[in-house]
Amino acid sequence: MASLVAYDDSDSEAEPHPAGGGNDADRMTDVSGVDRPSGQDFSPCAADITNEGAPLAQHPGEELRGERLPLVRLWKNDPGSCPSQRLQWPRKEPEVPCPSGALPRPSSLWTSHAPASHVPWAAACLKQVKPPWAAPNAPSHAQSMSETTHRHASSLQRKRGEDCVVPYTPKRLRQLQALSSETLRTPDPEPQGPPADRAPAPLRMPPVVSETIQPHLKSQFRETKVPRKVLFHLRGHGGPVNSIQWCPVFSKSHMLLSTSMDKTFKVWNAVDSGRCLQTYFLHSEAVRAARWSPCGRRILSGGFDFTLHLTDLETGTQLFSGRSDFRITTLKFHPKDPNIFLCGGFSSEIKAWDIRTSKVVRGYKATIQQTLDILFLQEGSEFLSSTDASTRDSADRTIIAWDFRTSAKISNQIFHERYTCPSLALHPREPVFLAQTNGNYLALFSAVWPYRMSRRRRYEGHKVEGYAVGCECSPCGELLVTGSADGRVLMFSFRTARRACTLQGHPQACLGTTYHPVLPSVLATCSWGGDIKIWQ
Repeated sequence: MASLVAYDDSDSEAEPHPAGGGNDADRMTDVSGVDRPSGQDFSPCAADITNEGAPLAQHPGEELRGERLPLVRLWKNDPGSCPSQRLQWPRKEPEVPCPSGALPRPSSLWTSHAPASHVPWAAACLKQVKPPWAAPNAPSHAQSMSETTHRHASSLQRKRGEDCVVPYTPKRLRQLQALSSETLRTPDPEPQGPPADRAPAPLRMPPVVSETIQPHLKSQFRETKVPRKVLFHLRGHGGPVNSIQWCPVFSKSHMLLSTSMDKTFKVWNAVDSGRCLQTYFLHSEAVRAARWSPCGRRILSGGFDFTLHLTDLETGTQLFSGRSDFRITTLKFHPKDPNIFLCGGFSSEIKAWDIRTSKVVRGYKATIQQTLDILFLQEGSEFLSSTDASTRDSADRTIIAWDFRTSAKISNQIFHERYTCPSLALHPREPVFLAQTNGNYLALFSAVWPYRMSRRRRYEGHKVEGYAVGCECSPCGELLVTGSADGRVLMFSFRTARRACTLQGHPQACLGTTYHPVLPSVLATCSWGGDIKIWQ
């Protein structure tokens, strides 16, 4: 048998063997399968690499030394790239006659007897193509040789640490494949919402009125009672809930609007099911204020990202978008003109915007740093602003009365105590308003000039401690409700200023409280912990 490795200086196989080499016992066979005379000291050539770790050989005629030659990479695709002409494949192979009607095939494909170590690495990795004349179910000789070569090459690869036969898959692609397989096994979690640059999906408000609200729409007098139990516990915000508001349209008042520091505002069905109807991802920073429009089909929102958005709930489109030059903390629609709203925040100026033109139509500037809350009086001809301006002994600019049309100050000597007022609330039946103070009490003021403060009625017992704790009156006007920095919900009698009830509402500060406009004794509260409770 002849080795597939050709040597330039080797003797031809047709030449006779040396004298004394005719006896088979005196002959020896090397690892390549070639019979050699025993008189000569032959060793495997550099190409005869086996899995048993056979030593590397020098050229014929040299004595075997104790050192090893460097390994030669035999798996190059280009035969011309081999470092030595000794280690190249024969350029021309004889053809073996094939059956009649078949194509001629090379002899190395059928009768190659070279050891597996002679096969180049790239050739071992190539996919063997079955000849067209082979039996359909019988494996070809080349396929069996390929399997044998692959086994030897795999063991050699593990020992030598060479390139892997399996194609390398990047780590990121493996993670994506694992994630895809995991997605097929488990259902998708609830999506966090679309990006800020995409319009939210329409709310698709049902045209029918809530069955719970329907019987109470025609009643004229609604007596408010103290709630006793929790009807729904709404969880879904990932940050403190700053404010809550029922829809002002009575037939749609089952919907509750909530704003949060988690950059979103939500609409809930807080009467029938307690489920979130829609989440809006329109702001890139905390949403400090959001208000229902008087028609109940739109929501105006403003946040710490200086942006304003008016969203249509039925179509999900943005009817108005503007950018303020300060962080927004309070928004109020004009009670007579729904196209005008006031915007206040971390600025010394309050601005009036017109939705139709998307422009500021009026400004109200004072020597303050921040506007905390806004309250309209006298059907929109006047409004009050609560600010953070205070001195050591008095707060002469804490509450300022403005003329809406002329932007003139009506009075800035309303509250003379050294506390700021984070929120204001108007009584539904009498011309008075309430001011939440950081002195841990509710102050009562007249809603007409000169806006005197009542000295006889003061509602206290709760804690504010720097939180923007809200307050409100019941629809009948007999009860006042306020939150507290320790999580409690307190109710007072409007006439006597006595405490009517105390609810252990939330584990953290209770920031907002609001009565339902139609249903008697239904109260909604929100907290710094991010949850909302519906009481009944």
